[in-house]
Amino acid sequence: MNSNPANPANPNGQGAAGEAVSAAAATASPTFSPLYQQIKGLITQSLESGEWKPGEIIPSEVELAARYKVSQGTVRKAIDELAADNLLVRRQGKGTFVATHNEERAQFRFLRLLADDGAEHPHVSRLLECRRLRASAEIARQLDLKPADPVVLIKRLLQFDGEVTVLDEIWLPGAVFRGLTLERLSEYKGPLYAMFEAEFGTRMIRATEKIRAVAAEPSVADLLHVPAGFPLLSVERVSYTYGDRPVEVRRGWYVTTGYYYQNDLS
Repeated sequence: MNSNPANPANPNGQGAAGEAVSAAAATASPTFSPLYQQIKGLITQSLESGEWKPGEIIPSEVELAARYKVSQGTVRKAIDELAADNLLVRRQGKGTFVATHNEERAQFRFLRLLADDGAEHPHVSRLLECRRLRASAEIARQLDLKPADPVVLIKRLLQFDGEVTVLDEIWLPGAVFRGLTLERLSEYKGPLYAMFEAEFGTRMIRATEKIRAVAAEPSVADLLHVPAGFPLLSVERVSYTYGDRPVEVRRGWYVTTGYYYQNDLS
Protein backbone atom coordinates (compact mmCIF):
# COMPACT_ATOMS: atom_id res chain seq x y z
CA MET A 1 0.00 0.00 0.00
CA ASN A 2 1.24 3.45 -0.87
CA SER A 3 1.81 5.35 2.39
CA ASN A 4 2.68 8.61 0.67
CA PRO A 5 0.56 11.36 2.38
CA ALA A 6 0.24 13.06 -0.98
CA ASN A 7 -1.72 10.10 -2.37
CA PRO A 8 -5.20 11.46 -3.31
CA ALA A 9 -6.62 7.94 -3.21
CA ASN A 10 -6.45 7.82 0.59
CA PRO A 11 -10.04 6.85 1.56
CA ASN A 12 -9.92 8.98 4.72
CA GLY A 13 -9.44 12.16 2.72
CA GLN A 14 -6.22 12.88 4.60
CA GLY A 15 -4.15 12.21 1.51
CA ALA A 16 -3.68 15.68 0.01
CA ALA A 17 -4.74 19.23 0.14
CA GLY A 18 -4.45 19.49 -3.61
CA GLU A 19 -1.99 21.51 -5.63
CA ALA A 20 -2.72 24.67 -3.61
CA VAL A 21 -1.53 23.10 -0.38
CA SER A 22 1.47 21.52 -2.05
CA ALA A 23 2.48 24.85 -3.54
CA ALA A 24 1.97 26.65 -0.25
CA ALA A 25 4.03 24.08 1.61
CA ALA A 26 6.81 24.30 -0.94
CA THR A 27 7.03 28.09 -0.86
CA ALA A 28 6.35 28.65 2.84
CA SER A 29 9.03 26.45 4.36
CA PRO A 30 11.37 23.62 3.41
CA THR A 31 10.46 21.83 6.65
CA PHE A 32 7.50 19.50 7.02
CA SER A 33 4.30 20.82 8.58
CA PRO A 34 1.17 18.80 9.42
CA LEU A 35 -1.63 18.93 6.88
CA TYR A 36 -3.99 20.86 9.16
CA GLN A 37 -1.29 23.50 9.61
CA GLN A 38 -1.08 23.86 5.83
CA ILE A 39 -4.86 24.31 5.68
CA LYS A 40 -4.65 26.82 8.52
CA GLY A 41 -2.10 28.76 6.46
CA LEU A 42 -4.34 28.76 3.39
CA ILE A 43 -7.35 29.96 5.37
CA THR A 44 -5.19 32.69 6.93
CA GLN A 45 -4.12 33.76 3.43
CA SER A 46 -7.80 34.15 2.49
CA LEU A 47 -8.40 36.22 5.63
CA GLU A 48 -5.41 38.44 4.90
CA SER A 49 -6.41 38.95 1.25
CA GLY A 50 -9.91 40.01 2.34
CA GLU A 51 -11.73 37.13 0.66
CA TRP A 52 -13.78 36.91 3.86
CA LYS A 53 -14.26 40.25 5.61
CA PRO A 54 -14.37 40.80 9.40
CA GLY A 55 -17.76 39.75 10.72
CA GLU A 56 -18.59 37.63 7.64
CA ILE A 57 -19.36 33.93 7.75
CA ILE A 58 -16.78 31.67 6.10
CA PRO A 59 -17.63 28.53 4.08
CA SER A 60 -18.65 25.47 6.06
CA GLU A 61 -16.17 22.77 7.02
CA VAL A 62 -17.66 20.53 4.31
CA GLU A 63 -17.19 23.23 1.67
CA LEU A 64 -13.63 23.97 2.78
CA ALA A 65 -12.80 20.26 2.83
CA ALA A 66 -13.97 19.99 -0.77
CA ARG A 67 -12.08 23.15 -1.73
CA TYR A 68 -8.77 21.93 -0.30
CA LYS A 69 -9.35 18.22 -1.04
CA VAL A 70 -8.86 17.13 2.57
CA SER A 71 -11.06 15.56 5.24
CA GLN A 72 -13.55 17.57 7.25
CA GLY A 73 -11.61 16.62 10.39
CA THR A 74 -8.47 18.26 9.02
CA VAL A 75 -10.40 21.47 8.31
CA ARG A 76 -11.99 21.35 11.76
CA LYS A 77 -8.58 21.13 13.43
CA ALA A 78 -7.32 24.10 11.41
CA ILE A 79 -10.39 26.15 12.33
CA ASP A 80 -10.05 25.18 15.98
CA GLU A 81 -6.56 26.70 16.03
CA LEU A 82 -7.68 29.83 14.18
CA ALA A 83 -10.48 30.26 16.73
CA ALA A 84 -7.96 29.83 19.55
CA ASP A 85 -5.85 32.52 17.85
CA ASN A 86 -8.91 34.84 17.85
CA LEU A 87 -8.97 35.01 14.04
CA LEU A 88 -12.26 33.12 13.74
CA VAL A 89 -15.32 32.85 15.98
CA ARG A 90 -17.59 29.79 16.15
CA ARG A 91 -21.29 30.49 16.76
CA GLN A 92 -23.30 27.41 17.60
CA GLY A 93 -26.02 26.75 15.07
CA LYS A 94 -24.88 29.64 12.84
CA GLY A 95 -21.42 28.78 11.57
CA THR A 96 -17.90 30.19 11.77
CA PHE A 97 -17.27 33.91 11.33
CA VAL A 98 -14.24 36.11 10.79
CA ALA A 99 -13.44 37.72 14.13
CA THR A 100 -13.87 41.48 14.36
CA HIS A 101 -12.78 44.11 16.85
CA ASN A 102 -16.37 45.35 16.92
CA GLU A 103 -17.37 42.42 19.10
CA GLU A 104 -17.70 43.31 22.77
CA ARG A 105 -15.58 40.36 23.87
CA ALA A 106 -12.73 41.55 21.63
CA GLN A 107 -12.66 45.05 23.05
CA PHE A 108 -11.18 43.86 26.33
CA ARG A 109 -8.74 41.45 24.71
CA PHE A 110 -6.19 44.25 24.28
CA LEU A 111 -7.36 46.45 27.15
CA ARG A 112 -6.63 44.43 30.27
CA LEU A 113 -7.53 46.98 32.93
CA LEU A 114 -10.15 45.69 35.36
CA ALA A 115 -11.78 47.28 38.38
CA ASP A 116 -11.01 45.83 41.79
CA ASP A 117 -14.38 44.06 41.68
CA GLY A 118 -13.15 42.14 38.60
CA ALA A 119 -15.68 43.75 36.25
CA GLU A 120 -14.90 45.16 32.81
CA HIS A 121 -16.12 48.73 33.12
CA PRO A 122 -16.98 50.68 29.95
CA HIS A 123 -14.68 53.56 29.14
CA VAL A 124 -14.81 56.82 27.23
CA SER A 125 -11.99 57.91 24.90
CA ARG A 126 -10.97 61.57 24.70
CA LEU A 127 -8.69 62.40 21.78
CA LEU A 128 -5.92 64.94 22.38
CA GLU A 129 -4.13 64.98 19.03
CA CYS A 130 -3.48 63.15 15.79
CA ARG A 131 -0.64 64.28 13.56
CA ARG A 132 1.86 63.02 11.01
CA LEU A 133 5.59 63.27 11.65
CA ARG A 134 8.86 61.52 10.95
CA ALA A 135 9.67 58.35 12.84
CA SER A 136 12.39 58.46 15.45
CA ALA A 137 15.04 55.75 15.24
CA GLU A 138 13.39 53.80 18.08
CA ILE A 139 9.84 53.95 16.66
CA ALA A 140 11.15 53.09 13.19
CA ARG A 141 12.93 50.04 14.59
CA GLN A 142 9.81 48.82 16.40
CA LEU A 143 7.59 49.33 13.34
CA ASP A 144 10.18 47.88 10.95
CA LEU A 145 10.47 51.20 9.12
CA LYS A 146 13.38 53.38 8.06
CA PRO A 147 14.29 56.30 10.33
CA ALA A 148 12.38 59.43 9.27
CA ASP A 149 9.68 57.40 7.48
CA PRO A 150 6.23 58.98 8.01
CA VAL A 151 4.23 57.86 11.05
CA VAL A 152 0.97 58.93 12.65
CA LEU A 153 0.95 59.84 16.35
CA ILE A 154 -2.31 59.66 18.30
CA LYS A 155 -2.62 60.83 21.89
CA ARG A 156 -5.73 60.11 23.89
CA LEU A 157 -7.10 59.74 27.42
CA LEU A 158 -9.37 56.94 28.63
CA GLN A 159 -11.90 57.65 31.34
CA PHE A 160 -13.34 54.87 33.49
CA ASP A 161 -16.39 55.75 35.58
CA GLY A 162 -15.75 59.42 34.84
CA GLU A 163 -12.15 59.32 36.09
CA VAL A 164 -9.13 59.84 33.82
CA THR A 165 -7.30 56.53 34.10
CA VAL A 166 -5.12 55.96 31.00
CA LEU A 167 -2.93 58.15 28.80
CA ASP A 168 -2.02 56.54 25.46
CA GLU A 169 0.56 57.49 22.85
CA ILE A 170 -0.06 55.44 19.71
CA TRP A 171 2.37 55.32 16.77
CA LEU A 172 1.23 53.94 13.39
CA PRO A 173 3.03 53.54 10.03
CA GLY A 174 2.04 56.50 7.87
CA ALA A 175 1.92 54.49 4.63
CA VAL A 176 -0.69 52.12 6.08
CA PHE A 177 -2.80 54.82 7.74
CA ARG A 178 -2.96 57.44 5.00
CA GLY A 179 -5.81 59.86 5.54
CA LEU A 180 -6.10 59.28 9.28
CA THR A 181 -6.90 62.61 10.92
CA LEU A 182 -8.19 63.87 14.23
CA GLU A 183 -11.52 64.72 12.57
CA ARG A 184 -11.86 61.23 11.15
CA LEU A 185 -11.04 59.68 14.51
CA SER A 186 -13.53 61.93 16.27
CA GLU A 187 -16.32 61.02 13.86
CA TYR A 188 -15.86 57.26 14.25
CA LYS A 189 -18.13 55.75 16.88
CA GLY A 190 -16.57 52.55 18.11
CA PRO A 191 -13.31 50.98 19.29
CA LEU A 192 -10.07 52.27 17.77
CA TYR A 193 -9.02 48.83 16.55
CA ALA A 194 -12.42 48.38 14.90
CA MET A 195 -11.78 51.57 12.92
CA PHE A 196 -8.32 50.39 11.88
CA GLU A 197 -9.91 47.13 10.73
CA ALA A 198 -12.91 48.61 8.91
CA GLU A 199 -11.39 51.71 7.30
CA PHE A 200 -7.73 50.80 6.83
CA GLY A 201 -7.93 47.03 6.38
CA THR A 202 -5.53 46.46 9.28
CA ARG A 203 -6.49 43.91 11.91
CA MET A 204 -4.49 43.60 15.11
CA ILE A 205 -3.78 39.89 15.58
CA ARG A 206 -1.45 39.77 18.56
CA ALA A 207 0.71 42.01 20.71
CA THR A 208 3.76 41.89 22.94
CA GLU A 209 3.93 44.06 26.04
CA LYS A 210 6.47 45.32 28.54
CA ILE A 211 5.03 46.41 31.89
CA ARG A 212 6.81 48.31 34.63
CA ALA A 213 6.12 50.64 37.55
CA VAL A 214 7.11 54.28 37.00
CA ALA A 215 6.79 57.64 38.73
CA ALA A 216 4.62 60.13 36.84
CA GLU A 217 6.57 62.81 35.01
CA PRO A 218 5.04 66.31 35.35
CA SER A 219 3.57 66.38 31.80
CA VAL A 220 1.99 62.94 32.23
CA ALA A 221 0.82 63.68 35.77
CA ASP A 222 -0.93 66.84 34.61
CA LEU A 223 -2.98 64.97 31.99
CA LEU A 224 -3.87 62.17 34.39
CA HIS A 225 -4.80 64.59 37.19
CA VAL A 226 -2.31 63.10 39.65
CA PRO A 227 0.68 64.65 41.46
CA ALA A 228 4.12 64.51 39.85
CA GLY A 229 5.89 61.39 41.04
CA PHE A 230 2.60 59.50 41.50
CA PRO A 231 3.05 55.72 40.97
CA LEU A 232 1.80 54.61 37.56
CA LEU A 233 1.84 51.42 35.53
CA SER A 234 3.70 51.84 32.23
CA VAL A 235 2.64 49.49 29.41
CA GLU A 236 4.65 49.45 26.16
CA ARG A 237 3.03 47.42 23.40
CA VAL A 238 3.87 46.42 19.84
CA SER A 239 0.86 45.06 17.93
CA TYR A 240 1.09 42.86 14.85
CA THR A 241 -1.18 42.07 11.92
CA TYR A 242 -1.13 39.10 9.53
CA GLY A 243 2.33 37.91 8.59
CA ASP A 244 3.67 39.10 11.95
CA ARG A 245 4.02 42.64 10.60
CA PRO A 246 4.26 45.31 13.34
CA VAL A 247 1.64 48.03 12.75
CA GLU A 248 1.34 49.78 16.10
CA VAL A 249 3.56 50.96 18.93
CA ARG A 250 1.60 52.01 22.00
CA ARG A 251 2.90 53.58 25.20
CA GLY A 252 0.35 53.81 27.97
CA TRP A 253 0.40 55.19 31.50
CA TYR A 254 -2.20 53.70 33.84
CA VAL A 255 -3.58 54.96 37.15
CA THR A 256 -4.24 51.74 39.03
CA THR A 257 -6.01 53.20 42.04
CA GLY A 258 -9.06 50.94 42.12
CA TYR A 259 -7.89 48.98 39.06
CA TYR A 260 -5.44 46.23 38.19
CA TYR A 261 -3.89 44.90 34.98
CA GLN A 262 -4.80 41.28 34.23
CA ASN A 263 -3.11 38.93 31.80
CA ASP A 264 -4.21 35.33 31.30
CA LEU A 265 -1.27 33.00 30.80
CA SER A 266 -1.57 29.71 28.95
